[in-house]
Amino acid sequence: CYIHGLYLEGAAWDLERKQIMRQPPKQLIQPLPVLKIIPIEAHRLKLQNTFRTPVYVTSTRRNAMGVGLVFEADLATKEHISHWVLQGLCLILNTD
Repeated sequence: CYIHGLYLEGAAWDLERKQIMRQPPKQLIQPLPVLKIIPIEAHRLKLQNTFRTPVYVTSTRRNAMGVGLVFEADLATKEHISHWVLQGLCLILNTD
């Protein structure tokens, strides 16, 4: 499945290296190019140099009922995972 229309919050996408990179100054939300989704059983998944990025419906990271997490996407990175956790990296469906 290919998805477009997602936005990165807390990072940017490097088209040449096909991985997440630090965001430009004063630009919180960046568009993400087309994302390829391949469903797989969790116990069969063995990835390295990726960050499991949560995908939320809105930038508030929840809706009125308190639910907002849609799924988790694994994005390639060269940075340590803790860097992206501290940046608050996530993908969002709506920019509000």
